[in-house]
Amino acid sequence: MKPAPSLAQLCRDLAEGRTSSETLVEDCLARIADPAGEGARAFIKIVPDQVRAVAKAMDLLRGVHAAPSPFAGIPIAVKDLFDIAGEVTTAGSRVLADAPPATRDAPAIARLRRAGFVVIGRTNMTEFAYSGLGLNPHYGTPLSVWRRTEGHAPGGSSSGAAISVADGMAHGAIGSDTGGSCRIPAAFNGLAGFKPTARRVPLEGALPLSPALDSVGPIARTVGCCAALDAIMADEPLDVLQPASLTGLRVLVPTTVALDDLDAEVATAFASALRRLSAAGAQVVEAPFPEFAEVAGINAKGGFTAADSYAWHAALLEKSEAGYDPRVAVRIRRGASQTAADYINLIAARHSLVERAARRLATVDAVVMPSVAMVPPRIADLADDEAYSRANLRSLRNATLINMVDGCAISVPIREGGTDAPVGLMIAGPAGADHRILAIAAAAEAVVSAAPA
Repeated sequence: MKPAPSLAQLCRDLAEGRTSSETLVEDCLARIADPAGEGARAFIKIVPDQVRAVAKAMDLLRGVHAAPSPFAGIPIAVKDLFDIAGEVTTAGSRVLADAPPATRDAPAIARLRRAGFVVIGRTNMTEFAYSGLGLNPHYGTPLSVWRRTEGHAPGGSSSGAAISVADGMAHGAIGSDTGGSCRIPAAFNGLAGFKPTARRVPLEGALPLSPALDSVGPIARTVGCCAALDAIMADEPLDVLQPASLTGLRVLVPTTVALDDLDAEVATAFASALRRLSAAGAQVVEAPFPEFAEVAGINAKGGFTAADSYAWHAALLEKSEAGYDPRVAVRIRRGASQTAADYINLIAARHSLVERAARRLATVDAVVMPSVAMVPPRIADLADDEAYSRANLRSLRNATLINMVDGCAISVPIREGGTDAPVGLMIAGPAGADHRILAIAAAAEAVVSAAPA
């Protein structure tokens, strides 16, 4: 089977007349509408006539050499967390269905549309972005690409975003990442998912989960695709991503928390990835990362996500709690028990954590670990609330470590690891190291994500 095209390949195809925006859009719309596919669960809203009109406009502009960027006309999907002018942002919920439409695009989305990307539709998500598994009782749950007939969870909270790319219903997707919501679904579906430094991309126009931890990031087929989408959303020049040299690169494997309780498939694939990185010249060092051991204790009362989300949702919960996913509502309500002193102590504890972790991260080129400790669980096995809670915490654990230390990170798929299960390799660094981490990830991708010969 021919591999799905990267954004760079699509740019070349458009520039050289091998395809058109209208062709790309019609193909995506057909895949979304396919009753045998996941479109009905991956998307919450599409407006086909509007999408077709934008595609036609991009083709006309390209025809007179006036395309706004090389990416003009490429269809992407947007998580139902972001404002799009004229549309209601429901964040995967039913309780916001009667909210007023947005009057303007979120800045991140406006920048993508200014570059000529075609927003193919709004994607499904865990309600209010509060879970790492991706289940949604209101709109249905799109299934992971892995052993789809068995019904595995897609990863969350940007579930529909990942499935839209994995199934060719879009050529990139925009999600958010508060504790792994781009990296987890990417890892569960054999994709790349980038969590930038939190303040790199504006959060305005995105419904908040926790402003202390939220970030806006892409899910796409390659590291280069993620880098391009990230640069546009960060309003930076579109430079071609140059992979770093792996020779002599000092890579830290943290033995604290991140390697605990791994599924066998994850452990096997991760060990394979480390061997290949080492063979390519990287210096792989295993060592403790004591700050990671503090994260669970800091978050024992629900952490920033519970406190911040409760502050936003308190009035809406009183009015409409019956319309919430009960598994989301119970997590939000944990914030009600936190006192002002708890929150002040939380801020102080994280400040210290970030400061100490930054010093440790400065001694290496990157930290690598499994993106998720587990393979995608079967949805049928999550019917029990206790089983769901355990799986949710495991899915979030490793990714959350990076959000809590204010880092940036990307998940790239590990292939040829002795297992067919989707497993992600997370490559992380300190705040502000986004360009360096993307360059390292591009080099690692060529080593660990290569398709079998």
